Amino acid sequence: MNEVELLNWVRGPGLNIAIGIFLLGTIWRLFEIYSLGRKKDLSAPRHTAGASGWNTIARRSLAPPGMLKRSPISYIGGYVFHVGLAIVVFLFAPHIELIENLFGLSWPALPSQVVDLATVVTLAAMVLVLVDRINKPVKRYLSTVEDYFTWAVTFLPVLTGYMAVKHLLLPYTTMLALHILSVEILLVVLPFTKLFHVFTLFMSRWYNGQANAHKGVPV
Repeated sequence: MNEVELLNWVRGPGLNIAIGIFLLGTIWRLFEIYSLGRKKDLSAPRHTAGASGWNTIARRSLAPPGMLKRSPISYIGGYVFHVGLAIVVFLFAPHIELIENLFGLSWPALPSQVVDLATVVTLAAMVLVLVDRINKPVKRYLSTVEDYFTWAVTFLPVLTGYMAVKHLLLPYTTMLALHILSVEILLVVLPFTKLFHVFTLFMSRWYNGQANAHKGVPV
């Protein structure tokens, strides 16, 4: 298979397979979560100011008091690479065109120079977070193979996409094929790894906040 054949495959059958696995896996995981059920809390609700699901989402989206100073790379680096990743994925013109072709949705794109900057900053932040994880004994001890694997499958699409746009290292056709393939790998593994938190993060925070708000406990 030459580079053109590889590109045609990843843009056709490969993409269809990846999207199919992603959608089926996501639906299955969400079904598993929601089908667990939970007994209704029959106790009388205790109303406490600041105790609610929405307040919990807001509070837990910010660093706890003192933690930003104690672990700046974890929090600042985490914020930077998540925001940067969102910019690269959803505000880059070719990505918007792909989404429009697939789902019929479209919105304005950022200038390519801004997306380029966001890409470089995102890559740098992800590397810093990884180095911090490796250098801190407690974080290193708590890290599993899955943590490093999910970091890699998130990092590679950003890196290969930037290299394709800038025509670095390999011919454009080959690098574009590798970029699309890395995105497809990400889509395939996302529903079955910790990356699934993109769907569960805010709803789990809201649920825990609501459950604790019923007890009068702000979290």
